Amino acid sequence: AHFSVELFQLEPFVADEYIERLVWRTPGGGSRGGPEAFDPKRLLEEFVNHIQELQIMDERIQRKVEKLEQQCQKEAKEFAKKVQELQKSNQIKEAADIIQKLHLIAQELPFDRFSEVKSKIASKYHDLECQLIQEFTSAQRRGEISRMREVAAVLLHFKGYSHCVDVYIKQCQEGAYLRNDIFEDAAILCQRVNKQVGDIFSNPETVLAKLIQNVFEIKLQSFVKEQLEECRKSDAEQTTNLSSKLMEFNLGTDKQTFLSKLIKSIFISYLENYIEVETGYLKSRSAMILQRYYDSKNHQKRSIGTGGIQDLKERIRQRTNLPLGPSIDTHGETFLSQEVVVNLLQETKQAFERCHRLSDPSDLPRNAFRIFTILVEFLCIEHIDYALETGLAGIPSSDSRNANLYFLDVVQQFNDHLMPLISSSPKLSECLQKKKEIIEQMEMKLDTGIDRTLNCMIGQMKHILAAEQKKTDFKPEDENNVLIQYTNACVKVCAYVRKQVEKIKNSMDGKNVDTVLMELGVRFHRLIYEHLQQYSYSCMGGMLAICDVAEYRKCAKDFKIPMVLHLFDTLHALCNLLVVAPDNLKQVCSGEQLANLDKNILHSFVQLRADYRSARLARHFS
Repeated sequence: AHFSVELFQLEPFVADEYIERLVWRTPGGGSRGGPEAFDPKRLLEEFVNHIQELQIMDERIQRKVEKLEQQCQKEAKEFAKKVQELQKSNQIKEAADIIQKLHLIAQELPFDRFSEVKSKIASKYHDLECQLIQEFTSAQRRGEISRMREVAAVLLHFKGYSHCVDVYIKQCQEGAYLRNDIFEDAAILCQRVNKQVGDIFSNPETVLAKLIQNVFEIKLQSFVKEQLEECRKSDAEQTTNLSSKLMEFNLGTDKQTFLSKLIKSIFISYLENYIEVETGYLKSRSAMILQRYYDSKNHQKRSIGTGGIQDLKERIRQRTNLPLGPSIDTHGETFLSQEVVVNLLQETKQAFERCHRLSDPSDLPRNAFRIFTILVEFLCIEHIDYALETGLAGIPSSDSRNANLYFLDVVQQFNDHLMPLISSSPKLSECLQKKKEIIEQMEMKLDTGIDRTLNCMIGQMKHILAAEQKKTDFKPEDENNVLIQYTNACVKVCAYVRKQVEKIKNSMDGKNVDTVLMELGVRFHRLIYEHLQQYSYSCMGGMLAICDVAEYRKCAKDFKIPMVLHLFDTLHALCNLLVVAPDNLKQVCSGEQLANLDKNILHSFVQLRADYRSARLARHFS
């Protein structure tokens, strides 16, 4: 083997020279000139042994080659995977750049003409944003700092960048509090994050500050509150137990009053400013609950104007439906949260419990009312009333095209989730009066919003009729080649109406549904009635109008309001005047459905006939 390795190291390799060198180095392998110098048996033996060594070497080299090939294939796959990941990563960046630019452009486009395009861009924007946040989450769990940095840089220009920071803050705290000393754990956590946050985010100081704020407001505050609660319970129980034991003694006076004064004297210095501390704390907690909610929606609260100018605008808007001031696009968000309501009520409930225990009996009603006014301020005004005002501002004017009527979603949230919770507020007489006033104000805004929404619905129907209804629908050029069926305008209006009726039923309940559907039905009837008055009708055109009204009548049945159905029954009967033979006009007008109508109404429909000017028709009607 020693000779083989040395012989193979010579370059270039020539088989004949290799054998010559092997023979020359082998004893007995010399020249054939002398009998002692040449030993064929020994040379044969050496060849056999050398061949075996070469075979062993060949097998060893073959195994090494196979191992290297496998390693090469593995590295090739890993390299290909890495390249694919890098390509995929780059496509996320390219897609993000494109959708970000499209999103900015879409903000400038008018909603009425580009609503579908804007909706698709917004949907793609949201999907890509969610994918990026999920990718950041996975990279953080894998500890891939470079990948986290890449994704964070892409998300920086998205609205969801704050969610990326929230994810980072939440995940970096997982498993961070393992010792008994929560303060030491918090310090170590912040030190660890401080070392890596600059490698991930472009604004590390802001992220670190938000982490520290989160640690204080969530972790430490809960810990301190829990510790104080335990101490409070323990001290109260021990004090009460001592008081009970001392009651056994003869103290020569009113024992209960005497011991109560002594117990109170211990805590008096802490209770003098109790209600100021309580209200300050409750306001802080309530403000934080609301801010967290609006932050989660990426929403910056707008100031809701009040006072003379705003009231004047409101009165003008109610009477004229003029679009005074910019309409707010809420993108379907109601800005009402059941979770926020529950949290605010829970905080207030705990405040009432503390108030009951810690207030002087003479101060208790006044202190309780102050707590209730804070609930009214943050729950009713800052949250619910703000949502109603935002919803009102988001209702399009009645002449808007392709309007999204999200206000009914606000109504549904108000009825389904908020009213039951509000009604469980403390039953002090002053609070009940305050609650009554607030709820009445909210209901007025709901009524205003619903009225505007109905106007907008009617406006949408007008747009459909104006765009789809043709004069030739009711006065076709070829009377002999007409398919008797309802028109395209009728189909689209009925589809729109059925959708709105369903939405109203889902948004309200009880008598409220009937009241709103009655109002919508009356306005719907008035719209169709006035729409039909705009056309002249041939005989076949009159038949088509009857088909349309029959379809409108079928749509009105969905309202399940008898009066609305009666209005369309009458309108259907009036349309018969467009096709009835002149000799039968008087008979039809005196029929059951038309007999009680004003003669001018009947005449107005007969005048719509294309043959009205013929003396014969006028004579028969008169």
